[in-house]
Amino acid sequence: MYLPAHFEQRDPALLQGLMREHPLATLITLQGGAAMADALPLHFDAATQTLRGHVARANPLWQAGDGQRVLAVFHGPQAYVTPNWYPSKAATHKVVPTWNYTLVQARGVLRAVPDAPWLHALVSELTQTHEAAQPRPWAVSDAPDDYVQAMLRAIVGIEIAVDSLVGKWKVSQNRSEADRLGVAEGLQASGGSAEVQAMAALVRDPPRGE
Repeated sequence: MYLPAHFEQRDPALLQGLMREHPLATLITLQGGAAMADALPLHFDAATQTLRGHVARANPLWQAGDGQRVLAVFHGPQAYVTPNWYPSKAATHKVVPTWNYTLVQARGVLRAVPDAPWLHALVSELTQTHEAAQPRPWAVSDAPDDYVQAMLRAIVGIEIAVDSLVGKWKVSQNRSEADRLGVAEGLQASGGSAEVQAMAALVRDPPRGE
């Protein structure tokens, strides 16, 4: 990944926070000599520095990737930036469009885990995490046990021992303060999604890398 120093983010809290808030990762593996990309939610365990998830047993990822060094990419807020938001445009016209974004790349060795108790604990934890905001959270125990066991037999767990976390926060740090504030105001006034509003806040107050 091309990573100019002014866009690099090394704060572990920010990197881990993005992975928690945007858990759907693009997991890249080599299968038969070709790069393959799978989208799947991955849970980061800070205590063990591991990413955990599961895939369908029919998915060749778990067999091809077992013991392989892999790359998981997590994408955070992103937004298009028009040159019209730069005050410097009126003075020089030497501006072009760009795209702001945040992401984390996690690398490590993947291990396939077909163990049923491990999988049961994982899906129970994931369900508790992602159902927490629901008015009446669903739990794995709400389903019949024989059905749950059948579902567990249809999946295989994966665990990635993370040894590298790299963050890129491209949030207009390379522009003047006036241009940066113009972008923040433009994004905020656009009435865009929560993601666009989140980018506006990042541009207005860029977090510093450690």
